[in-house]
Amino acid sequence: MFHTVAGRSGCRWLLVKKDVVQAACYLGRRSNSSALAAARQLLENELESIRQAGTFKNERVITSKQAVSVQVQGQLQPLLNFCANNYLGLSSHPDVIQAGKEALDRYGAGLSSVRFICGTQDIHKTLEKKIAEFHGREDAILYPSCFDANAGLFEVLLSPDDAVISDELNHASIIDGIRLCKAKKFRYKHKDMADLEEKLKESQNARMRLIVTDGVFSMDGNVAPLKEIGQLADQYKSMIFIDECHATGFFGPSGRGTEEYFGLTNRVDIINSTLGKALGGAAGGYTTGPKELIHLLRQRSRPYLFSNSLPPPVVAVAQKALELVMGGSGLSQKVAANTARFRHGMTSAGFQILGENHPICPVFLGDAKLAATMAEKMLGRGIYVIGFSYPVVPKGKARIRVQISAAHSFDDIDRTIEAFIAVGRELNVIH
Repeated sequence: MFHTVAGRSGCRWLLVKKDVVQAACYLGRRSNSSALAAARQLLENELESIRQAGTFKNERVITSKQAVSVQVQGQLQPLLNFCANNYLGLSSHPDVIQAGKEALDRYGAGLSSVRFICGTQDIHKTLEKKIAEFHGREDAILYPSCFDANAGLFEVLLSPDDAVISDELNHASIIDGIRLCKAKKFRYKHKDMADLEEKLKESQNARMRLIVTDGVFSMDGNVAPLKEIGQLADQYKSMIFIDECHATGFFGPSGRGTEEYFGLTNRVDIINSTLGKALGGAAGGYTTGPKELIHLLRQRSRPYLFSNSLPPPVVAVAQKALELVMGGSGLSQKVAANTARFRHGMTSAGFQILGENHPICPVFLGDAKLAATMAEKMLGRGIYVIGFSYPVVPKGKARIRVQISAAHSFDDIDRTIEAFIAVGRELNVIH
């Protein structure tokens, strides 16, 4: 008599008396293999189209600390690093590293838990309090990354009766976070205040409105017109959210970001930012703002509720970095001086540098293959930079994004400008 029983991996085993015949399982595996083979071919076709477009992204392997000078696998000599978000040079600062080591010994490698079960240590609460103090806000909440902070905010804050009005060039994490919420969604043209006002007029029936913008746009190095946004927010009774990942710790006279850059205080209602760039460069993100919002996020924000706590060494690294910034280190002034030197030298040589007076200094080239070629030739001259092209930036707007650090010396800046000039002439970018 024939009958079947379920086997591992979803196989059906066909039993004939005492003999096990695996024909059914074999056929199931063949079917799965056939489907996988078809999927592999589709994926490979997509990969090949990326290669043909000249936009395939290879990952270079660094075999040293993140610093101004890095050792890259396959390179005989160290490279000057001009593509990290290490704006203050704190990723390898000895005091920051020591803080991480001490926390590892005292608090362990991790919590093996989410925050509300058994994943909150005193250092997590201390860092949240320090972040709120730094920004002049009531409270703060930590996340594994700012991507998670952006993913966890809008769904909790906004209902179907509300409206969210977002700059068209906002970071992908903001876009994804907004997709998760049920609010009415509006998108205004990049930094276009007339279009923002039009969207505010269209959304006047909403219970609550939130204007959403990056403080600094990471691909262009330009800054949100916060004064004008604030005026419209007042006129149309809207709140303002700002993502400060490329501003926190170094932008503005004391590194407090876009508000300070424009001479404003508490103009923004909600701030999301990162601990993974200027503030030690390890990992982590946060939301800071009204205490009622922070309390609600602890109750309902899914990335917070269902992600492990930040590891203690990461928390300690960020806290030490924040202490250095708040202690008047002068690092924000140093990165500003380096930025001005690089931008002046490059524009004087004939390059088009996008953005405003920000350490993100995109060298605009337009063509994706040209950007990739130029980056490779810069690498040959000991300068580590990366070409950016579609889909990271729009088609036809490829560039090499240069990022300036307080840890760079003037000699580093000048050497990089000279390398750009030589390669630019070789590739007929400048004359």
